[in-house]
Amino acid sequence: MSDETCVPPVHHYIEPCCGLDEARSEAELVVFSVIDDLLAKTCIKRDAIGGLITNCSAFCPIPSIADMIVNKYKLRSDIRVMNLSGMACSASMIAVGLASNMLQVMPRGSHVLVVSTETIGPSYYSGNKRSMVLSNILLRVGGVAKLLSTSRSKARFRLVHFTRIITAANNSAYRCVYQEEDEKGNLGIALSKDLTVVAGDALKANIMATGPYVLPTSELLKFSLFNMARKMPHGRNIRPYIPNFCVTFEHFCIHAGGPAVISSVQHGLKLSDQYVEPSWMTLHWFGNQLSSSVWYELAYIDAKGQMKKNDRVWMIGFGAGYECNTASWVCIQPSSSADGPWGNC
Repeated sequence: MSDETCVPPVHHYIEPCCGLDEARSEAELVVFSVIDDLLAKTCIKRDAIGGLITNCSAFCPIPSIADMIVNKYKLRSDIRVMNLSGMACSASMIAVGLASNMLQVMPRGSHVLVVSTETIGPSYYSGNKRSMVLSNILLRVGGVAKLLSTSRSKARFRLVHFTRIITAANNSAYRCVYQEEDEKGNLGIALSKDLTVVAGDALKANIMATGPYVLPTSELLKFSLFNMARKMPHGRNIRPYIPNFCVTFEHFCIHAGGPAVISSVQHGLKLSDQYVEPSWMTLHWFGNQLSSSVWYELAYIDAKGQMKKNDRVWMIGFGAGYECNTASWVCIQPSSSADGPWGNC
């Protein structure tokens, strides 16, 4: 990872020690910055925001981060507020699905503000257990604010389909990303050696659920024929057919969880290096920013001038639970500028 990656000020000390005030300051720094940027770009009036969804896994203060936003920006008193916690890297996708559901029961033209971040100061692990030290190496500060609406005015993307898969009923999947204390009482997040296998199984389940809604008939037919052939006598030696998602999507935003995660998804979906470049570049420049990483990847595609009108994007998020959540989008209006996180890259 490059020198551009960012850790909170409390990690600049030996030993890092993050109290409530430091954690709250870190959250405010990221959250208020991305909302200020969003309001400036969209020129939307604050009274037009009828819903607010925030997600931050490990830091859950009282009042909540959502309340913090309402207080700072003096949002309307009847705003519908949701504050998601404990869902880690896939929470941004969950928030999008929740916002979509909320908008369907709100008046036409309503707006929902979705803010995704992770306050990593309180999550620093000070022990020596290898599986728990890894999170210190990978996790970095980041955040994103999105505005979703049933109005097409100024819209840049249209949400086509959302799929959520959770495998927490399986003990191995449930424990593969787990907050716990080591033998000396140091709190941290342990990452299992089975993480890539669990992620692969969750992705397969998501593909099975998503495929019928997004794949063309030709790919669905191939998939069905291969499944039928495998059920025939002597069909066990036939490898499962992996649908070609490149005929459906021009761009892929794969959660930048780490080198192993990106490589396994690339291999599993048989994607060329071009399709995973946004994920590798995000991991290199900014690290694993948890739930906001897929949005940095979308911004990368914009900044490179690769996004065209009617291009389709598939966002793939993984997270504790274990979950694999995906969202497919269609570009309505490409970005007219390359400002944002990649402006100086």
